[in-house]
Amino acid sequence: VKDTSKLSKKTQRKLKRDNNRPCLILRIDKKLETERNNLVCQLGTGEPELALPAAKHVYKSAIDINMGCPKKFSVSGGMGSALLKDPERAARIVKTLRAEIPRPISVKIRLLPSIQQTVDFCHTMINAGANAVAIHARKSGTDSTVNADWGGLKEVLGLLRPKYPDFPFLVNGDFYEREERKQFLDETKIDGFLLGRPALYNTSTFLPMKSPLVDKTNVIQEYIRQAMRYEVHYKNAKYVICEMMNNRRAPTDRVPYLPQVYKGGQTIAKTCNSKDYKDICQVWNVQWSSSANLVKEMAAAGEHRYEDSYFLKRDKASSSTGDDTSSTTENGNAAKRSRVEVPASANANAKDGEKVKVTPKEEEEAAADGGSKTRCTIH
Repeated sequence: VKDTSKLSKKTQRKLKRDNNRPCLILRIDKKLETERNNLVCQLGTGEPELALPAAKHVYKSAIDINMGCPKKFSVSGGMGSALLKDPERAARIVKTLRAEIPRPISVKIRLLPSIQQTVDFCHTMINAGANAVAIHARKSGTDSTVNADWGGLKEVLGLLRPKYPDFPFLVNGDFYEREERKQFLDETKIDGFLLGRPALYNTSTFLPMKSPLVDKTNVIQEYIRQAMRYEVHYKNAKYVICEMMNNRRAPTDRVPYLPQVYKGGQTIAKTCNSKDYKDICQVWNVQWSSSANLVKEMAAAGEHRYEDSYFLKRDKASSSTGDDTSSTTENGNAAKRSRVEVPASANANAKDGEKVKVTPKEEEEAAADGGSKTRCTIH
């Protein structure tokens, strides 16, 4: 539960109007209490002196140090990918945490300008005491709409694995298909994958390969039920749903194989027009009952400002091109690695001749947070 005394006066006034209901940071279902020991808290930090006190707040969790985020708010504070240019400082952070935190310490990095630089950086992190290294298959500055460099990633792993046969290496970057993950695992003998956008696209990607993917409409409906159950603020839930419904961060070659077809004709615009959970449930055909009225007393969303235009402007720009929002998986010009698993029902719902909407590249958000800071996210 967040300490409300440290919030802005404006947010404190909002909380007071909501009967001072506490701001929840993390809630774990008691039925899943065993998951508490499997959590990883990722720190965005630029200095060991700041990383240590932050890590001590969550020392019961494993700690991952973000050394790959290229966003301005991160690198301006010496965090994220800024650490890739300063391996000595990155190593000091790892050593400091390893000396004081009785839990595993891992680092998540990106490919550096050269294969050898990436290998050398990994050597430095391992020698500093890191328990695991995760590598994102893009260099800092490479947009997410460009395919991840799996070839470069394989070269790096090919040089690291012989020297560290038992060390845990994880990979990240465009692993949408379960079959792709299996093939990459067989070829490189890595220890695991980190999934971001593929998980948002369809969380059933975590199911065993023998199990078919769940239709995206059903996935979002279940997410709404769980969001209400755990009292997620409706604005947060609406944002997540809209992220599930668009491909703005997906590689361009992948987009034709990422259909956004929904059984009830749901759109981003209809979802954005929802003003509360009751509206969201109506759009997504989720049962709304009197027991759901508890959402009126939910925790405040915090100080972040949620703008529907974040998604609507992109949706409108794409619509003006005349492209339809449905999809077909027929695209002979797509690159060899430009497909993704889709539920059978998704293609069944697409009409003949419909093509996926390829959205334009959105300008990067630049949150100009200055100074060295430490940020935490729970995974």
